Amino acid sequence: MNIAESVLQGDRLALARLLTGLENDQPQGRDALDALFPHTGKAHIIGVTGPSGSGKSSLVNRLALHLAETGGEQPAPRVAVLAVDPSSPFSGGALLGDRVRMRDLMERPEIFIRSMASRGALGGLARAAGELVLALEAAGFDIILVETVGAGQSEVDIARLAHTTLVVEAPGLGDDIQAAKAGILEIADILVVNKADKNGAESAAHTLAAMLEIGAELKPASALLENTWKAPVCLTSALNREGIAALSETIAAHRAWLRESGVWEQRAQARLEDLFNRLLRERLLAEWQRSQPQANLTDALQALHKRESSPYNLIERLFS
Repeated sequence: MNIAESVLQGDRLALARLLTGLENDQPQGRDALDALFPHTGKAHIIGVTGPSGSGKSSLVNRLALHLAETGGEQPAPRVAVLAVDPSSPFSGGALLGDRVRMRDLMERPEIFIRSMASRGALGGLARAAGELVLALEAAGFDIILVETVGAGQSEVDIARLAHTTLVVEAPGLGDDIQAAKAGILEIADILVVNKADKNGAESAAHTLAAMLEIGAELKPASALLENTWKAPVCLTSALNREGIAALSETIAAHRAWLRESGVWEQRAQARLEDLFNRLLRERLLAEWQRSQPQANLTDALQALHKRESSPYNLIERLFS
């Protein structure tokens, strides 16, 4: 039995080997995903992003447990968690500390956890996150929670990967001006104010709701047809297990809206196109580099370092 067949049979070890092969861009991983691709496209992908310190990992832990236990479905859905941790820009290593906060999930056979390092990729995700999500879909998971690095305001790649994007904030992480900055709030399908047991949580929720209202008013008319969903603000306390059930119900409501409005299929197609375009760019760059004599590239870099030619001129010369 090959690795693809083993994954379809529910072999967790085979799935782990496949994810490692995809993360390391190994040929056997790509071959297995080719065979598994027809089995993808059924899972609900939930992205969880937000600044460091907002409690994303603790929230994912509680949410995964709740979804696996109830989920509103019979039988209960199978849940996978893909957690992306930052890599050191110096050593290249990563702590993968999300696993420490998700110890409760390791004892649950219906929940699968995978940590991966960002390996220098920007945007909050690892380069191979899209492929790993496809593999988890093929393995039969109904819900896939993807937690981003969440290092700042520009980690918005998750919106191109997920059906439902949760943006997690917490009281005390910034002022009103910080909340008003464009970027991460605009990708929220559901805005979560975590650590609601702290002072200022209600105020933060009201401020963020107001910012969402302003953002909705500023959207172009062409965007109004798709964005009829009004992003709600949910209050949670992952530490005290409060608000998790209400958040789960809101996620279910968004999933129902995605299905009824046709946006589910639009986002699924956009996700595959984004993955295709990324793989195409990587392949074209690799092929072009292989076709260039090393001396050409060396001479171009030397001219660049000496300020003898601009990057634009050098690229024109290399392509001509």
